[in-house]
Formats: sequence, C-alpha cells, structure tokens
Amino acid sequence: MIVDAHLDIGWNAISAGRGFLGAPASGYLVSRASLVGAGVGLVFATLYTAPARAGRSMRTRFVYENAHEANLMATAQVNYYRSCELQLIRDRAGLAAYAGGWRKGKVAAVLLMEGADPIETPAQLGAWTDRGVRIIGPAWGATRYSGGTGAPGGLTDLGRQLLKAMRRKHVILDLSHMADQAVADAFSMWRGPIMASHSNARAIVHGDRQLTDESVAEIARRGGVVGVSFYSHHLRSSGRATLNDVVKHLVHHAHAAGGPEHVALGTDLDGGFDARQAPIDSLAKLKELPARLRVHFNRSQVEGIMGNNWLAFLDRSLPR
Repeated sequence: MIVDAHLDIGWNAISAGRGFLGAPASGYLVSRASLVGAGVGLVFATLYTAPARAGRSMRTRFVYENAHEANLMATAQVNYYRSCELQLIRDRAGLAAYAGGWRKGKVAAVLLMEGADPIETPAQLGAWTDRGVRIIGPAWGATRYSGGTGAPGGLTDLGRQLLKAMRRKHVILDLSHMADQAVADAFSMWRGPIMASHSNARAIVHGDRQLTDESVAEIARRGGVVGVSFYSHHLRSSGRATLNDVVKHLVHHAHAAGGPEHVALGTDLDGGFDARQAPIDSLAKLKELPARLRVHFNRSQVEGIMGNNWLAFLDRSLPR
C-alpha cells in the first residue's frame, strides 16, 4: 500500500470543480481511479481554506475574509468527503482493521486541516475532532494561530491555546508551512506526536517553505515522519523536476533524520498546481519510484518510504 500524506481533494472539488469520483480533470493527476491504479491505499485528505489575500495569486474566488467563513468552507469539504463515501480513519483500531484487510481498489483517508483558521476558537476543536480531524497544521501563510510561509512569526497566544487543546484531544501536529519561529515555539512546548506532511529540504532548495536539517532531525528524534512534496518549485530551484529530484530530497531527509524510517511521501499533487509543475505526468508513475530508491535503500526501507513509515507513525500517534 502506498500512502500519500497530503492531497487537497476537497479543495480541488469545491473551489475548481475537479471532482474526486470521475477521471482526473485535464492536466491534473488525482482522482479516486488514478489513486487506485497507482496502488495508493491511504491518503491524508486536507481541509484547506484560502485566505482572501491569496485569492488573486491562486486564481480562485473561493476565499475567506474571517474565521467564520473559513469554518464554513472547511465544513463544506468535510461534507464533500462524506458525499464521496471516503472512509475516514479515526483511531488505531480503525487503522489496523483497514490496513490488515486492505486490497488494491480501496482508498481511505485521515483528515488533515491545513491552516487552522477554520477553528474559530480553540474551544471549538472538539467539534472538528468529532468530524474526524486527526492532524492539524496551524499555518499556511500567517493565520490567527501561527506565523507561516512568507509571513515570519511565532505561535500567537491563541496558537499556544490551540496546541494545548490539540494535546488534550490527541491531535497530531503538522509543522508544514509553519514559520521558523513558530516551529521553534512548537518544539519548546509540544509533547505530542509531530510530523511534517509535505516539506522538502531547505539545504537543496532555499526558502522558508522548506525544512532545515535541524528541524528534520528534531522531528525524527520525537518519532515523527517528514513527507516530501512533488511540487517542482519545492524540488528544484529552476527547470522541470523529475523523480530523481524526489529521490534527492528523500535521501537528504533520511541522512538528516538519522534513518529512512522518518521519511515518506506527501506529494501535494494538484495542490494549487497541475501536472506541468510535477515530476510525473501520470499517478501510475509512482510505481517507478521504488526502483530508484533501491539505489540508496534496502527493500524494507523502500517499502517504509512508500507507505509503511506513515502507517507505523499513525499506529503510535492516533487515539486508541
């Protein structure tokens, strides 16, 4: 089973009409059928909402001006996943039952909120965990909770309250998109399960969107996993990315983490970009990745990177 830790399925469907149940839209890669064909059995399906300031650059009018609007937009995505009858993994028992009986043709999801503004106050977190949210990344750009990509800053007072509420509710913390100071603040106060769903190596491609080797090492020290994004601008500074660039980031992260058991996939395919900005033009080409990884890792380690590392992480991190 391949596991992909970051797909904006609900956002694509509602904001752009790229539905999950049909064939992939022209120029795009992700649908239920393409995931099944590639052997992907588990995804981290996001609840992503775009702030109004990002609407023009993202060419979308599906944006929010305030937390209540973000709440409504994320709620619509939850309802979309329900309409697709996408099985949501909520706890360790559900994961074990699904993974133990998995066969090709089945796809399930763990709900990941990317940018926490839909949570109007930390006291509202329970309503989101009741809906199935098990992972939260407090930032995208800056949010009311955290500094983010292109917006330096630490955790806000509200952000610290949110992390305390997440710990009580056994929610996993996703560091992707968090600004450097916010990452440092999280390392200082957070004692729960930690990961980065889709963050590449800053040592290869500079920028605050990428993770430093020190942050990767600390995530690994705490038993976390880092997923590598397939967005070309995350993979290389210029030119069209290939699967060799994906391997390069995976190998670099593995060295920084002290072992490949802390590295996996978080492709973010179709996450605001089409196939022209990806290293593959068909999801089926994920099947070419293991052979390239075998140059650097043994068979068991490659199976970990392709999916088993995320399964092991969820098994020790989801609520009982």
